[in-house]
Amino acid sequence: MTSDEIRETYLHFFEERDHRRLPSASLVPAAFDPSVLLTTAGMQPLKPYFQGRERPPHPRLTSCQKCFRAVDIDNIGVTARHLTCFEMLGNFSVGDYFKQGAIEFAWELSTQGFGFDPEKIWVTVFAGDDELDLGPDEEAIEAWRSIGFPRERIVLLPRSENFWQAGDTGPCGPSSELYLDRGVAFGAPDDLPGGDNDRFLEFWNLVFMTYHQEGPPAPPNTLTPLPASNIDTGLGLNRLAAILQDTPSVFETDQFKPLIELGAQRSGRRYGADEASDRALRILADHTRGMTFLIADGVVPSNEDRGYVLRRIMRRAIFQGRRLGFEPGFLIAFAQRVRELMGGAYPELDREWAAIDRWVRGEEESFTRTLDQGTRRMEELIERAREQGAEGIAADDAFALHDTHGFPFDLTRELVAERGLGVDEEGFETRMDEQRARARAAGGRVHAAVTVVELSPPAPPSAFTGYEVLEQHSTVASVGEHDGSVLIKLAESPFYAAGGGQVSDTGEITCEGRDCRATVADVLRVGDDQAVVIELLEGALRAGERVVARVDAHARHATECNHTATHLLHAALRRVLGDHVRQAGSHVGPDKLRFDFTHGGALGDAERRQVEDMVNEWILRNDRVRALETTLEEARALGAMALFGEKYGDVVRMVEVGDGSYSRELCGGTHVRSTAEIGLFKLTSEGSSAANVRRVEALTGPAAVALLRHHDDLLVQAAGAVRSAVEDVPARVSDLRAQLKEARRRPSGANGAVDLAELAGRAVEIAGARVLAEAVPGGDPKALMDLADRVKGKLGDAAVVLGSVNPGPPTRVHLVAAVAPALVERGVKAGAVVRAAAQVAGGGGGGRDTMAQAGGRDPDKLPDALAAARAAIEAALGAG
Repeated sequence: MTSDEIRETYLHFFEERDHRRLPSASLVPAAFDPSVLLTTAGMQPLKPYFQGRERPPHPRLTSCQKCFRAVDIDNIGVTARHLTCFEMLGNFSVGDYFKQGAIEFAWELSTQGFGFDPEKIWVTVFAGDDELDLGPDEEAIEAWRSIGFPRERIVLLPRSENFWQAGDTGPCGPSSELYLDRGVAFGAPDDLPGGDNDRFLEFWNLVFMTYHQEGPPAPPNTLTPLPASNIDTGLGLNRLAAILQDTPSVFETDQFKPLIELGAQRSGRRYGADEASDRALRILADHTRGMTFLIADGVVPSNEDRGYVLRRIMRRAIFQGRRLGFEPGFLIAFAQRVRELMGGAYPELDREWAAIDRWVRGEEESFTRTLDQGTRRMEELIERAREQGAEGIAADDAFALHDTHGFPFDLTRELVAERGLGVDEEGFETRMDEQRARARAAGGRVHAAVTVVELSPPAPPSAFTGYEVLEQHSTVASVGEHDGSVLIKLAESPFYAAGGGQVSDTGEITCEGRDCRATVADVLRVGDDQAVVIELLEGALRAGERVVARVDAHARHATECNHTATHLLHAALRRVLGDHVRQAGSHVGPDKLRFDFTHGGALGDAERRQVEDMVNEWILRNDRVRALETTLEEARALGAMALFGEKYGDVVRMVEVGDGSYSRELCGGTHVRSTAEIGLFKLTSEGSSAANVRRVEALTGPAAVALLRHHDDLLVQAAGAVRSAVEDVPARVSDLRAQLKEARRRPSGANGAVDLAELAGRAVEIAGARVLAEAVPGGDPKALMDLADRVKGKLGDAAVVLGSVNPGPPTRVHLVAAVAPALVERGVKAGAVVRAAAQVAGGGGGGRDTMAQAGGRDPDKLPDALAAARAAIEAALGAG
């Protein structure tokens, strides 16, 4: 039975038994689930249904969910079953059937659908747990016995094995697992399911979702009953394929064998010939498959969060390919093979191929530039450890390899282990935690989660009327408090709750027939519902009160202009830069818009102008903007853009501009009625938000006009300062700069004659920043520092590293680094850069974040030292 046949057999079985088939959700979890970086289980997209926060489309559901788990990454290629990216089949009941039904379904499909011998199936059940104050799961035992299953093949196991929970908090419950007995040839006569043996293979987990695991401030092990008893099952498709296809491991099944064969063919090695090559081929197969699915779901390589997970597996794959002797540029062939194998079941692999191709090629090129440098440094550290009789690599050195050369820590650990050495893992993690803390402090990022708000009395969800009206006569359905604020729930609400990047509405609420008045400070989104945060100005609001709710019309319209402009901006960026551009975040308020998008480099002046002109052209066309309700399938067929990680139902709201030829997006926000209402669009800034993510900000309407008037005023002032007519300002400034350049062209001093323009012209652009790392003549440290500062001033936001050799005696290397404050904020520190360079040249040094100097004893190492400095800058920028 092929993997495709296994998937269809399972889903069709449950469809015939009144289950609604759901498509796989994205590997990027929905915005309401900040508990995990990536989708790790089949039930994860369904958590709101189990928690009672949302109503499911049907009480019985079934799906084949793509999942990603990095927790077992060190076991990939070593064991027969561990994978990072896998498919999880599942059937789910939300308040419908429970243990008896789940067990009957599992038994029927296992024995009749997949043809397992009933005598070879064993099961485990929850043995109880004192900390949870739960006894053995007698109900599950009785359900198994009621279908004729023998009691002697039912094994009780502890909480660690048979109590399932997705994390520290969330839905959880006891479970019952199905195992296949492969016989004593694979183990011992006294082996049992759940033990450390190969005789029993677990293939299906039935979770009886009964409780919610509470988090702080509740005491540990606090369980509260869920609104209904639910069923969540998980059957690993890849593991089942290994059983049904009778292969030694998942890597010989039909989804992985072609990837193994591709690696074997390119390397000239036979799979199964030696353990080291087999492991490398398995890691390549797993990691390239995982990277392809992650990129298809909108993840791009970076040094943060899920982007770091992607970068980590890509670099592990590249490293293994290099070990097998692959020439650079091999990674895309594996992604193409994944597309061929899985594109039929997962059409996003075809739909997002342009993005997959771009990021796979770009990351391999980027890492290849620094891999050789990092490998050489690793060899030096290993040799030094052996000479000193050390047990392994120090934490500082491991961190420098990671931070300066972009060398994944697990590769460092693997390489030193092969040489019989260790690495200070605890110290490394301490330094990583310190770096994360510095990044959080510098970025000022605050993550807050809105929990379910308790209001009294309980009330049904508010009906949102804000698409149609800005003033609504309504009733206060309930009142409560949250974090010291007064919250109310309206039966009908015109106020938009923040979501999809758009800020919440503001406004006021007044009572009908008596004096009471409140301003609307915020609108909280709680699942599919909302709660309005108010500040009372007069009187009080009570449940049952008739009120008039009014949205601030001016702020709403300004926000609508910016939101529609964001859609136009997205469309223009894709037309100018390519289809790999996807939204990576946004902020839409009444004052401005901010848009983050996936792209590997800064926009050039011509590209900025082209994007801006395109958006304004669409505005001037006065195209109609309309919102349509359609099916998710139809919207995708029409080419509508969807946000990665956003959760969509069967029926979606699609915002279409004009005839839809240039902009269709799935969006729940508010928009103008025609593009002409936007008035004017003006980009105000463009820069890096993270590695491979750019950020632009823009103004529209009156705010954009005010900005242009301000620019006019500045131009008039500039004309006065240079004593020219306004239209002659550029030529006059150019003349003055030429005069200044000539005056400062050849500074004298111990560093000799240096052409500043020629030297600055050697700078290259890396991750949106100008970077120069060059050797210059002369040997005076003070003159070298002055020269670096002048070159940095000429380049603007740049990182400059200059090196020279002082003939002595003694002969020494001098190094200086000058870094613009804008790049310091992005993590490029002059002291760290110059230290990385000096280590290569046999010296040391340091200084401030913006200016530092160092020395070295080995002049022959100056080229390598400058290469190390550049690698350190690339790594800090997230480009290496």
